[in-house]
Amino acid sequence: METIAPLWLWLVFVSVVLAALFVDFVVLKQQGAHAVGVKEALHWSLAWVAVSLVFNVLFWWAIKDITGSTAIANEKALEFLTGYLIEKSLAVDNIFVFLLIFTYFAVPPAYQKRVLMIGILGAIVLRTIMILVGAWLLDQFHWILYVFGAFLILTGLKMWWAADKESDLDDNPALKLLRRLMPVSKAYDGEKFFTIENGKKIATPLLMVIAMVALTDVIFAVDSIPAIFAITKDPFIVLTSNVFAILGLRAMFFLLQAAASRFHLLNYGLAVILVFIGTKMMLIDIFKIPVAVSLGVVLGILVITMIWSSKTAPNT
Repeated sequence: METIAPLWLWLVFVSVVLAALFVDFVVLKQQGAHAVGVKEALHWSLAWVAVSLVFNVLFWWAIKDITGSTAIANEKALEFLTGYLIEKSLAVDNIFVFLLIFTYFAVPPAYQKRVLMIGILGAIVLRTIMILVGAWLLDQFHWILYVFGAFLILTGLKMWWAADKESDLDDNPALKLLRRLMPVSKAYDGEKFFTIENGKKIATPLLMVIAMVALTDVIFAVDSIPAIFAITKDPFIVLTSNVFAILGLRAMFFLLQAAASRFHLLNYGLAVILVFIGTKMMLIDIFKIPVAVSLGVVLGILVITMIWSSKTAPNT
């Protein structure tokens, strides 16, 4: 698993992630349980995007310093930006499912922030493992690219077919399994994951929500991680673009929560993106689609879908 990134840049990346988690779990925890407003969510969303772009500039400078080539630095920085945009756009689908989970379990707005914070930490750990394993598999078995490509195309077609259908958690097998494994109280007990009921220690609905969010992210990671391997096989770019997209997920959730109805057709756009990326993978040994073209296609699809959604929004 070779990477062009120097060791010091890995250390910078780890430091940024640790600092971000410190802000989430220590600094912001002092605010206590509270509902996150649109203004706060917007500020944090812009902050995370800015941090990601600054890191990409640092990455560009490091590659130029190592290789002495502006062209190579531009290419690698573009790979990061494209991967980041793809992961960020696919994360929107996660958010819609999170909204469904929170609605189904009637999670009070004041508790949603903590659920997302813990979910993001779990996502970083799980995705890091999956990316490293995926990079090793691609390094050993080139044909897995075709498996990933076919899987993305099928996933995109399935997403298109299910885009206008109402999701229902009642028949969710993961939820049924969790309910068998643990007794759950009928009411929340603040931000606690366990409570005492009839003299027995049992789980609260908040723990069930955390488990559902974690399982959901694992499922979506199976879709999104192969997607970025179509852009680059460098494990550093795959990991950093993925993690930076995840770090801004909590803020983006609260931002889109207020405007979910305006993006009701976005799943169609995400479906097209997955089919495009899967096709790009399938053609990798015949014709390599330039990264700049991939970035343009992804941006174009998102813009068209968002305009389409705004013009047909139910509340307009």
